[in-house]
Amino acid sequence: MKSSKNDELLTFGGHLEVFRRMLFRIIAVAGAIAMVVFCFKETTWEVLLAPSEWDFYTYRWLESVMQAMGIDFRFEEYHVNLIATDLSSQFMTHITTAVYLGLLGVSPYILYELFRFISPALYETERKYSVQVAGIIYVLFLLGVLMSYFVLFPISFRFLGTYSVSAKVVSNITLDSYISTFVSLTLVMGVVFQLPVIAFFLGKMGVVTSSMLANYRKHSLIVIMLVAAIITPPDLMTLILVTIPLYLLYEVSIRVVKWVE
Repeated sequence: MKSSKNDELLTFGGHLEVFRRMLFRIIAVAGAIAMVVFCFKETTWEVLLAPSEWDFYTYRWLESVMQAMGIDFRFEEYHVNLIATDLSSQFMTHITTAVYLGLLGVSPYILYELFRFISPALYETERKYSVQVAGIIYVLFLLGVLMSYFVLFPISFRFLGTYSVSAKVVSNITLDSYISTFVSLTLVMGVVFQLPVIAFFLGKMGVVTSSMLANYRKHSLIVIMLVAAIITPPDLMTLILVTIPLYLLYEVSIRVVKWVE
């Protein structure tokens, strides 16, 4: 039996005041994390620039996997120069990057504050349900971020940074371009990894069924490969590395909808 809702009712102005205080707390925490990230400049940029190195962990891991399979495979060494074209570009990029990382770091707290804001209007069972959904959304988002950092971005950077139409053209990648691509791919993967959550809500609304998703497996694989081809460079290995986890997410979505049913 559901428990009764919170009897304490607020006026519209009262809700706005609570929402304003929540925003101030979120901004304060995000600002504090951004300041910490800004102060630890060496560590932050060592982590951010690591995927641009030719001996990044992902390449060494793939080489070890190939060698374990009896394939003598080595990634060629490469070097891409990162440059700053404006006088203040490095400083401004440092600030904006600290803000991005601050928002990423504060995301669990944002979920917590949003839950506190809406929880008075929920039943007890709905509160437990909301906590579980919020936790799953955050975990999937982090998995998407890790997928982008360790797989999608380093391989994309390797391909695009070393691609040349002529030996006369030398690539010098700006720091702004590097960070904007990094952030864009990270956000894309974080959103794409929400597929099971989207399937959950569509299943709750009756828009999709598990049998429908199962019947369209072949079609979904083609769509997933097209999406992977769009967000990755034209490289077969990258396409496979991105397609496999996305298709696994589709299979998880089928199980999620079946559980909803």
